[in-house]
Amino acid sequence: MTTTLDTKDTQWLKSFFGKNVKFNESMSKHTSLRVGGPADVFVTPKNQDQLFELIGWAAHRQIPYLVVGEGTNLLVKDKGIRAIIISLVTCLNEITKTDLGKSKYRVDAMAGASLKSLCRFAINNSLSGMNFAIGIPGTIGGSIKMNAGTSQGVMEDVLDTILLLLPDGKIQNIGKNQLDFSYRNLSLGSNGNEPAGNYPIILSGCFILNHTHDQEFKNEAKLILKDRKKKQPIGWASAGCFFKNPSTKQPAGMLMDQAGLKGKTKGRAKISTKHANFILNTGNATAADILWLMKYAQEIVFKQFNINLQPEVKIVGE
Repeated sequence: MTTTLDTKDTQWLKSFFGKNVKFNESMSKHTSLRVGGPADVFVTPKNQDQLFELIGWAAHRQIPYLVVGEGTNLLVKDKGIRAIIISLVTCLNEITKTDLGKSKYRVDAMAGASLKSLCRFAINNSLSGMNFAIGIPGTIGGSIKMNAGTSQGVMEDVLDTILLLLPDGKIQNIGKNQLDFSYRNLSLGSNGNEPAGNYPIILSGCFILNHTHDQEFKNEAKLILKDRKKKQPIGWASAGCFFKNPSTKQPAGMLMDQAGLKGKTKGRAKISTKHANFILNTGNATAADILWLMKYAQEIVFKQFNINLQPEVKIVGE
């Protein structure tokens, strides 16, 4: 794959996307960690037709692309990323419901809609099943790809089907029983760590939720959110939990806490004193600072517990 854009490529992108295409765009503006060097091209398609046209064009030109949502689980290195970054938050953001009868509803959520919006939609429509995701950042597409969740549940539990845009331009609906879910991952032919121009893109997810007249689940949602705010550092730039939990009995945050890593700093990056599995950007940190803390934490935890911590955050760029 090549990332080289010639004059015709640049002209086509400008003419087709207008103000919705930016060149040499700093990814620090588009990730929750607020770090990252420039992307060669950053495009926000305004509708699905533009998205499909862009994917087809990039595949034909063999130009690598990376699809992103809100950038909440993404770390872009300081030299940036040689690819077209495609944001789905404008072109794929609708959530709808269909009554299936017998108190069951089908909820279709597009990939660029936020998980927060889906949880709010469920609560407002008295649909139970999404409370486990209360407070988890990110979009539907990213949440499905990461099989996001907590000890109370994961996306796989409520997902019924996903709609994919295949590399050849075809659209396919795939049932959950045909999907390869694992802990914090859905395998779709790309590991998500580097751009590629030839992998399926999640367009939407279909969820089956139960209608209820019991108001207790709304109270539960408030308690879950309150508990998250109490335990997690709110108000700082971060990517949420940085490492995957090795097991339910040995969560990464507990291991890091026991290893004495809380409060460790590198430049303006800091391991949270409130929840050790959060690496914070306290102001003008670099990706290199955060990566240094990541490797340091991995070394210390391995030395003390003989456990290899694996990042949950996707690391891209150079």
